[in-house]
Parts: sequence; C-alpha cells; structure tokens
Amino acid sequence: MNSTLDGNQSHPFCLLAFGYLETINFCLLEVVIIVFLTVLIISGNIIVIFVFHCAPLLNHHTTSYFIQTMAYADLLVGISCLVPSLSLLHYPLPVEESLTCQIFGFVVSVLKSVSMASLACISIDRYIAITKPLTYNMLVTPWRLRLCIFLIWVYSTLVFLPSFFHWGKPGYHGDVFQWCAKSWHTDPYFTLFIVMMLYAPAALIVCFTYFNIFRICQQHTKEISKRQARFSSQSGDTGEVQACPDKRYAMVLFRITSVFYILWLPYIIYFLLESSTGNSNRFASFLTTWLAISNSFCNCVIYSLSNSVFRRGLKRLSGAMCTSCASQTTAKDPYTVRSKGPLNGCHV
Repeated sequence: MNSTLDGNQSHPFCLLAFGYLETINFCLLEVVIIVFLTVLIISGNIIVIFVFHCAPLLNHHTTSYFIQTMAYADLLVGISCLVPSLSLLHYPLPVEESLTCQIFGFVVSVLKSVSMASLACISIDRYIAITKPLTYNMLVTPWRLRLCIFLIWVYSTLVFLPSFFHWGKPGYHGDVFQWCAKSWHTDPYFTLFIVMMLYAPAALIVCFTYFNIFRICQQHTKEISKRQARFSSQSGDTGEVQACPDKRYAMVLFRITSVFYILWLPYIIYFLLESSTGNSNRFASFLTTWLAISNSFCNCVIYSLSNSVFRRGLKRLSGAMCTSCASQTTAKDPYTVRSKGPLNGCHV
C-alpha cells in the first residue's frame, strides 16, 4: 500500500488490491477509506474541543478532564493519519519507509492507549463519586486529575516503547507501508505483554466499575421507591420515583466505552490470533485496524445523541460561527443595511 513500487511489479503495494485499472497507479480503495476517516476524525474532535469551551456546564464534571484528553488524543490520531494518506498519494516521505512506519505505528498505538486508559479512569471516577459521595471532592482534586492524565501519557508511551528495541510490532497501523506489512512481524511475547499491561486491566476495570455503578443505582432507586410508597400511603400523595441522578450521566459514558470496545474487539482478537498462530491476512489486518481507528470519530456522535448539554453547546458554537460569518459579510459590504431580526436568529 506504499507509493513505491514493489520490485518488478507494475502496480503499487496495496492491501486491498481488487484488480485496479491499469491507468490507476495508486491504491484507490485505501486512499478513499483513509482520507475519509482522517477528515471525519479531525473535524469531529475539533468540534468536541470547541464545544467544551463553549459549554461551561460540561466542565462541571471531573470526567471532562479525561474526555477532553481523549478528544486531543483522537485529534492527534487524525493528524497522524495524514502521513499514510499523503504517502498513498505519492508524496515523498521525510525519512526512510521503515522508520516512518515504525514511528507512525508507535504514535497511533500510544494515542489509542491514552483513550483506553482515559476510559478506565472515567469509570473509576464515576465509581468513587457513587460509592464515596461525601469525600469525593477531597479524593478527586484538579491537581490529582492533572497528575493522572500525565501518568496516562507516560504509561502509554512506556508500554509501546519496546517496539523500537525489536520486541515486535505493536499493531497494524503502519501496514499501510510495505516494510511494516512484510518485514515487521508481531511477537507473541510482546503481544502478551501489551495485553497484560493495557488491554486486560482496562477492560477489567471498566467491567467491574460499571457493573457496581448500575447495581448501586438500582439499589438506590428501589430504596427511594419504597420510601415514597410508604410516605404516599400515609399522606395520600403519589409522586414519581426519581432514579439515581448519576445513572443517566454514567449511561452516556458507558455508551462511549461500549462503542470503543465493540470497535476495538475485532482488532484485539485478530492481533492475538496472528501473534499466536503466525498466520496473517492483509485484508483482515487493514479492516480491523481502521475499524478501530474509526472510533476516534464516534465520541462526537455519541455526545450529540446522548448529552443535552453537549447539544446546547453545539448550537451555541454554530450560532457563534453564524454570527461571525454574518458580521464579516456586513463588514465587507458597507452599503448593506443591518437588520435586527435575521442575525439574532443565529444565537441559540
């Protein structure tokens, strides 16, 4: 899939080679998929970052620290994807192909590890908020959150750093380059190391915390309903049972976590199978890898569908952009009569 030709072949190296036309000298399907995902990831995460700045209510939860960290990490994933996109379109690489694909694979692996670790920290944060509400503000402070985010970046870097010391391939992100696909192989011991140090602990933490969060919320709801039933029988008033206030927000975060692992599960399964058996499939590696990378765009969609505060922030952002565009148009045309009505419609 690299822009350079493979030996005596007349066609470039492509993982998804389905009989391209003779007139096409680049990997058409790969270019379309990667460029499309790159645009979605960059634009989606820029929107998330700006909405968090436009909606102060989103920053009231301490989890906003981790969500914004994920947004910045996913934005860097999208920017990193410009490297294979430009390579596929025959732009010259700044360094040799082997080093480029190693750096690209390492960077994307670290960035996705940051997202995975951030999701685990979000679940821990919500677990502490529900199990220890009285001491939560003392335990979870802004300084400790910043320290935790710093440690996430350091830990993620250290987990994948051995890939530069011939431990093995950290993933298939660099397989868009021919050297990575043919000469850089996975190692079962390094794969086991990554699973034990990252994938397994993060998944276990998420399962444990959210299981207990929803169990506690269900118990609280039952207790409240019993008390309201007892009070209504005495006073004759009937009222609606209010659910656990943290359950709705935890459900939004659980959706984000679930989508993340659903999209990453095929990649992890294939990674384990290839490392253990030694059998590889270029189509499967490409499909599972870029399916996992597509998760970097999903958070924007999930927030838009699930979080009313985020939707209001998105409307506020679009209103601000609309007002800015209108003011620039008015400034360029001094003869335009300013109207009091239409411009106000841009403010939401």
